[in-house]
Amino acid sequence: MSETASKKTIWKVIGASSMGTLIEWYDFFIFGSLAVVLSTKFFPSDNPTAAFLSTLATFAAGFVVRPFGALFFGRLGDIIGRKYTFMATLILMGGATFLIGCIPSYETIGFLAPLLVLVLRLLQGLALGGEYGGAATYVAEHAPEGQRGYWTSWIQTTATFGLFISLLVILVTKTFLTDEQFDLWGWRIPFILSIFMVYVSYLIRKNMDESPAFKKAKDEGKTSTNPLKESFGNKYNMKFVLLALFGAAMGQGVVWYTGQFYSMSYMKTVMNVESDQVDSLLGVALLLGTPFFVVFGWLSDKVGRKWVMLTGMLVAVFAYRPIYETMYQTTNLANKQEVVENTVRKAEIVKNGTVNDSVYTIQQTFADGTTYSQITKRHLENGKAKVVDGKISEVIKKTTHITNTDRWKLIGLIWIQVIFITMVYGPIAAFLVEMFPVKIRYTSMSLPYHIGNGIFGGLLPAVSTYLVTNAKVNGDPQFYLEGLWYPIGIAAICFIIGAIYISNKDRNVN
Repeated sequence: MSETASKKTIWKVIGASSMGTLIEWYDFFIFGSLAVVLSTKFFPSDNPTAAFLSTLATFAAGFVVRPFGALFFGRLGDIIGRKYTFMATLILMGGATFLIGCIPSYETIGFLAPLLVLVLRLLQGLALGGEYGGAATYVAEHAPEGQRGYWTSWIQTTATFGLFISLLVILVTKTFLTDEQFDLWGWRIPFILSIFMVYVSYLIRKNMDESPAFKKAKDEGKTSTNPLKESFGNKYNMKFVLLALFGAAMGQGVVWYTGQFYSMSYMKTVMNVESDQVDSLLGVALLLGTPFFVVFGWLSDKVGRKWVMLTGMLVAVFAYRPIYETMYQTTNLANKQEVVENTVRKAEIVKNGTVNDSVYTIQQTFADGTTYSQITKRHLENGKAKVVDGKISEVIKKTTHITNTDRWKLIGLIWIQVIFITMVYGPIAAFLVEMFPVKIRYTSMSLPYHIGNGIFGGLLPAVSTYLVTNAKVNGDPQFYLEGLWYPIGIAAICFIIGAIYISNKDRNVN
């Protein structure tokens, strides 16, 4: 095959693999991007904080089961082939996402709503557990020798583009609907739209050929009859599975989710930045940073995977707290000069002819153009103050609308975090593929990747949010930084293990 023909083939493979992977990540990210809205739809509304934490826990549940998906679909991929296995994961993911958009709210069917969401999230996690290993293996087994980092890095961009497209779809939907329409039924649109994208991807993947490396192994009778036993029952191979997890994947997972998910949750729930503004500035930062996946994938072909990935982890460990401190202070109203007196509006909630609660909306404007609004509900009973959980009033919502100057500053700070992501994530597909032989590659690489991302990475939003909430309750003046100790600690441990035990040379297995 000529060089031109080879490049044409590999681009076709990347296109087909990337399209499906992008859609699967879109499906997965829609839930995380709409977590704040979903917390009001599928969980009891009497405790907004508990509802939000429950939504994050349900989101994390999809990550927790990813290793089981890696085992189940990885085994199938090493026995029946890469192509048909990750076609199945695509259909399962798309169907689960579509059905989440169809579930009635908590007010309609009660506790059945969060139960159904949890089941579908678990199916999503199982499907994603089989998707990445298939796509990465499939592309790597088509790539020319010495160029795996470059070609597999294109697959790495799909996760970020999946998040970017999910944010774009949400923003477009909100643009054409009123706030009331989006809150009532418009939030379902991004979920339902996924079924059409999945169908297109299915048609593309259906015409793909099997991986040449797997086809050759199958023709020669060298495929595994028991990939699980050969992957994890063999002490020598198990050593590399553990090294892949604790020396690379878990650090990559927390760096990835800090930059793309925790930053979003942090701006919305800790900094109180307007949701639409957060989605737009995160989308811009991701778009500007995505080409660097390919840059660092290419660089890893030249200098080795190890130090590209570990450098990203090390820099993140030392940079996270200064970055998030700067982010917080950028929108800290204590640093801004108020120029307009507070505007206060009052509304009363009347039930059965009696004023039950009164709602106050306070708006402030600052010299740099920042505006802030706070909605407070005062508890009443028969027109008199009522104590609920030790308080007669509670803040329902805080929203800060930032200026263009602050917006670009935050985009720059998020972009730096995206660069950390591209350093650790760009080379990792090639790194994992090169650690394991063809006959057990799908199974062996999928498990450490999805434990690193699904367990260590996926739990990050819930764990970090809990740490911030707990620190705030205990009166810590820098409560807003406490959630970072989780990714900092995991990335630091991973760096030490990787630096000591990972070789900078390929394992060169076949």
